[in-house]
Amino acid sequence: MGRIWDAIMHPARIVPAAFFVAVVVGTVLLSLPYSTPGPTRPPVLTAAFTTVSAVCVTGLTNVDTATYWSPFGQAVIMGLIQVGGFGIMTLATLLGMLVGGKLRLKSSLIAQAETHTLNIGDVRHVIRRVAITVLAFETVFAAVLTIRFRIAYDESWGQALWHGTFHSVSAFNNAGFALYSDNLIGFVDDAWIMFPICVAIIAGGIGFPVLFEVRRRWRTPSTWSVHTRLTVYGSLLLLLVGILGFLALEWSNDATIGPLGTWGKVVSGVTGGVVPRTAGFNSIDYGQITPETMAITYVLMFIGGGSAGTAGGIKVTTFFLLAYVIWSEIRGERDTNISHRRIAGSTLRQALTVVLLAIAAIGMGTMTILLATDYALDIVLFETISAFATVGLSTGITPDLPPAAELTLMALMFVGRVGTITVGTALAFKSRRRHYHLPEERPIVG
Repeated sequence: MGRIWDAIMHPARIVPAAFFVAVVVGTVLLSLPYSTPGPTRPPVLTAAFTTVSAVCVTGLTNVDTATYWSPFGQAVIMGLIQVGGFGIMTLATLLGMLVGGKLRLKSSLIAQAETHTLNIGDVRHVIRRVAITVLAFETVFAAVLTIRFRIAYDESWGQALWHGTFHSVSAFNNAGFALYSDNLIGFVDDAWIMFPICVAIIAGGIGFPVLFEVRRRWRTPSTWSVHTRLTVYGSLLLLLVGILGFLALEWSNDATIGPLGTWGKVVSGVTGGVVPRTAGFNSIDYGQITPETMAITYVLMFIGGGSAGTAGGIKVTTFFLLAYVIWSEIRGERDTNISHRRIAGSTLRQALTVVLLAIAAIGMGTMTILLATDYALDIVLFETISAFATVGLSTGITPDLPPAAELTLMALMFVGRVGTITVGTALAFKSRRRHYHLPEERPIVG
C-alpha cells in the first residue's frame, strides 16, 4: 500500500493532478451566476473551456471575454491565468513557506518538477525569486499600460488600472486574454500598448532560469550555459524570422496591415512576430492572413518559447537541440556538441520524444475536429497547433465549434501546458531499467 501511495504522490503525477484540480475549481467559479452580467448560469462547457484556456495560459475563447463575463468572472479568469503561469506547485510551495516557514522534501521535489531546477536545495531560493520577478514585471507593465489607457483613450483611472493590470498579467503569462471584443485590433498601431505587451510576452516566455542567468552574467555571454545560449540566441533568430516574414508577406494585404502607414506596419509587424510565440493576442484578423503567413505561424507556434517559463510549444531548446543533432549527423560526428559541451544522449532522446508526442497529439486532435466539422484542413490545423502550443491565436472558428471539437481543444491545451513528458510519466506507475544490453543491429534509415 505504501508503494502505491508513493507512486501516486510522485511529483510528476501531482503536477498534472494539481492543474486538473485548478480546472475543476475554476469551472465551478465561472459557473456561478455572478460570473456573467445576466441572472442565468453559464453553460458548464463554456465555463470549463474558458477555465482550461486560462489555467493553461492559452487564450482560446468560445465567448467574448469582454462582454460575456462580469467583472467577477473576469477577475476569476485573471486569477486562473496567474495560477497557471506561475505554476500550481510553485505557488503551493511558496504559500507553504510563508505560512509554515519550512519546506518539506516532497514539496521541494514537486516544485523542482514544476520549475525545472536541478538542485533541491535551491528550490526555496528559486521560488522566492520567481515570485519577486513575476510581481516586478507585472507591476511595471501594468503601470505603463494604465497610464496609456488613461491618457490616450480617456478611460477613468479605475478602468484604466483594471485594464492595465489584466493585460499585464495576461501578457507576462503568455495567456492572450483581452478585455476588448476585438482583442487588441483597436491598438494595432499603438506602440505604447503593443510594445510593452510584446516585451512582457518575451520576458515571461523566455523562462525563469534564463532570466536569472542573464541577470547574473549579462556582461559575459561567453560564460552562459548551453541552455541559456540556445534559448536567447534561438529566440532572437525566431523573432527576427517572424517579424521580417510577417512584414514581407502582409505588407500589401489590404485585409490586415495594408491600409496602415509605415510606422503602423512596423508596430504590427513586431507584434505579428512576437505573439505566435505562445502569446495569443491578435492585433489583426488572423482569418484574413495569407497562406504563407499562416505557414510561418504554424512553425512559430509549434516551437514556442523557453523552458520553465510561461510559454508553450515544444520549446526553443528542444527545436535547436534537434537542429544540432541533424547538423552533427550531416557532418558525420559521433557526438552532438554545442559551445564546447557534449550533449547527453538521454537529453537528445527526451527532445525527440517531446517533438514526436507533440506531432502525435496535434495529428489526433486535427483528425478529430476534421471529423466533427466541415472546416478546411489549414484552418483546423491552425486551431489545434494553437491549442497544443498554448498560443491562443484563432482564425475565428472557436466559438462555432461543436462540443466534441471544443473538448478536443481542451485536451490539447491541457496536455500542451502540463507537458507531454510529464503526462506520460504520470500515467506510468513504474519505469523499467534493463540491467543488460541486447545485441546491436542497424536498420536501414531513409
